[in-house]
Amino acid sequence: MRKADLCLSSEGAEVILATSSDEKHPPENIIDGNAETFWTTTGMFPQEFVICFHKHVKIEKLVIQSYLVRTLRLEKSTSKEPVGFEQWIEKDLVHTEGQLQNEEIMAHDGNATYLRVIILSAFDHFASVHNISAEGTVVLNFS
Repeated sequence: MRKADLCLSSEGAEVILATSSDEKHPPENIIDGNAETFWTTTGMFPQEFVICFHKHVKIEKLVIQSYLVRTLRLEKSTSKEPVGFEQWIEKDLVHTEGQLQNEEIMAHDGNATYLRVIILSAFDHFASVHNISAEGTVVLNFS
């Protein structure tokens, strides 16, 4: 089975919800594979976005590139609709002055059709997510 970055838009992933949107930094930037582009929050916390894989996947490793994120929660769902999320991983990130946070998370029990990323708190009024990649395999394609 081929391992792929399941969060890339070129692999069929889609950001179906984001709590904030700036036309210069839309949520689609999270999954475009380019760390130079990003999605930014607009002040208040928590902020979140939901990625739909359009297939059932098994995530083995996540890499999140962000800036000024303090606490991150990941939730996943295996439903065909974006409902029934269960808390999966919660992580406090290290403040990196002037550079991207590069958080690598080895995932256990990573079966999902949807991934919800919640920024619970940040080191400043604004935070950004530059890239999220999920290494893993497709378990089942929906037709």
